[in-house]
Amino acid sequence: MRKVMVLAAALFIVISSQAQSRSTNSSSYKTALGVKVWDGGGISLKHFFNGNNAGELIGYFWSRGARFTGLYEIHGDITGAQGLKWYIGPGAHIGFYNTKYGNGAFIGVDGVLGLDYKFRGAPINMSIDWQPSFEFGDNRGFVGSWGGLGIRYTF
Repeated sequence: MRKVMVLAAALFIVISSQAQSRSTNSSSYKTALGVKVWDGGGISLKHFFNGNNAGELIGYFWSRGARFTGLYEIHGDITGAQGLKWYIGPGAHIGFYNTKYGNGAFIGVDGVLGLDYKFRGAPINMSIDWQPSFEFGDNRGFVGSWGGLGIRYTF
């Protein structure tokens, strides 16, 4: 966990020093990179393809293993709250777990429901979401405890 946080911080510093934020004075952004925390930590990359359609890649790392998730997100504005959007969408993941939690690699389908906020005047984006999933394999099934708080640098 500590190595993931150090890696994410180093990556953030490198990108911050080399990338010019085009979204600093706006309440929207094109791409964001940062961390996502819940029961463990992860690295999150979110990119808007066009309008309100975005993709998010998340690499979670914690004491039970690792999980890599790809999400397709459809965003919508919240009237009267500039910079705040809701989002929903489908996705998929592959998880690698240690002996105590399944000992192997498993695939699954995901959903996401959340809120996304871009600070006006700062290249910072925050999100909070719930990512229910269904994992295929022996002793697998529905898992409703995924999601997290994302804090990302926008550019």
